[in-house]
Amino acid sequence: MDHVARILLYFLFAGIALTLIASGLMWWFEATRRLQRALTTALGKPADAIVYDLSGSKAAGLDFTAGDLAVMWNNGAQGLVYAFDEIEGAELIVDERVVARAQRGEPRRVLNETHANASRVTLRLMFDDVETPEFELNLFGEVSHNPVHAKTAAEAVRLGRKWLSHVDAVNKRMPATPAAYPADDDEPVAVAQRTTLPKPAQESTINDPPPWDDDVENDTDDDEKH
Repeated sequence: MDHVARILLYFLFAGIALTLIASGLMWWFEATRRLQRALTTALGKPADAIVYDLSGSKAAGLDFTAGDLAVMWNNGAQGLVYAFDEIEGAELIVDERVVARAQRGEPRRVLNETHANASRVTLRLMFDDVETPEFELNLFGEVSHNPVHAKTAAEAVRLGRKWLSHVDAVNKRMPATPAAYPADDDEPVAVAQRTTLPKPAQESTINDPPPWDDDVENDTDDDEKH
């Protein structure tokens, strides 16, 4: 009887240990934690601001100190890091319509509504990158009970507006890009630096005797002397 009790206890302890290990692995590999660890690795420090899209296994994080923005997808297995001067802007899209925008070189398009009845809210980040010029994160639309996701469309819109403010502040910190070409009413640099060449010396008039006439006259004088 004691032997059977010991076996049952062994199975009980083994079951508890397996449960704890499984719970620990689930906690460690939970989507938000995996994305957060990936952002920390990419930025070299915990991100100062993070936005998640768990339905797409994506996230974005800002590092205000170093001036970097990291985007991650595939649960953090892939990602890119952009410097602040590579951020072109951001758009907030509600039900397939751009309702607010912050883009470099343009006045900010302010959001005036909360869009509480929207069915989908998306944040689009834009970069000066040929291969990955845009990165979209779905802030609202998929059913999710994760606390990092907005519970209402109005909450998602507020989150998107906050990120537009971040991007707008970043763009204001960047120096303005000088114009590549001069204005039409400005004189080109090449013309302004152009120098006046000296005038060529005046050519001899046709009345001047040719150089061989002297030789002919000399020959004639010599014949007369002889």
